[in-house]
Amino acid sequence: MEENFESLKVMVIDDSKTIRRTAETLLKKVGCNVITAVDGFDALAKIADNHPDIIFVDIMMPRLDGYQTCALIKNNTAFRSTPVVMLSSKDGLFDKAKGRIVGSDQYLTKPFSKEELLGAIRAHVPQSDKNMAGAAGS
Repeated sequence: MEENFESLKVMVIDDSKTIRRTAETLLKKVGCNVITAVDGFDALAKIADNHPDIIFVDIMMPRLDGYQTCALIKNNTAFRSTPVVMLSSKDGLFDKAKGRIVGSDQYLTKPFSKEELLGAIRAHVPQSDKNMAGAAGS
């Protein structure tokens, strides 16, 4: 069964145009509404305007890095429950631990696959509320 992520708002924050474009292409194919941001500052304004369902944030970014961005999102009562998935080219334990401390919900290592992106969305966004109302126990 092809999943339907229709009308799901996904934000991708990364200073790499390639990563933003890759994630956007993959996510749009499954029906997501994708909002991209080049760094934490850019993202914070867009989060307030768009209220994304899930946020993917790169760790290494200029001005405001992924940890700071995640901490700011999680410290805001309006967005505290929004899942934040950290993206990093490093697969270090320290990075994962630091991500957990600032409240991230998951950690993906770049380059990520379509399956990893969709798996993260599946794990953190309660799809059933949106698409399968009434279809109990699939």
